[in-house]
Amino acid sequence: MKDTFVNSQKLTTKKWYVIDAEDQILGRLATQASTVLMGKNKNTYTPFLENGDYVIIINAEKIKTTGKKDKQKLYRNHSGYPGGMRIE
Repeated sequence: MKDTFVNSQKLTTKKWYVIDAEDQILGRLATQASTVLMGKNKNTYTPFLENGDYVIIINAEKIKTTGKKDKQKLYRNHSGYPGGMRIE
């Protein structure tokens, strides 16, 4: 009889990844880092186990954004009170 192998938390090994963000696009770098953090880059990916790796991003101040996001992007925050909208 054939059984399906389910990876356990004890069998997973975590590695450290260093990603250089210099001259990389913000969204693509975030996608790459989140894939490693979730563990989807491994062939033993199991959704209900924590089998992701550790990620260090260096040169984050030199990251590129496409279009005019760095000049036009607005961050909105509301305090919950009337007239409490803050735009930065």
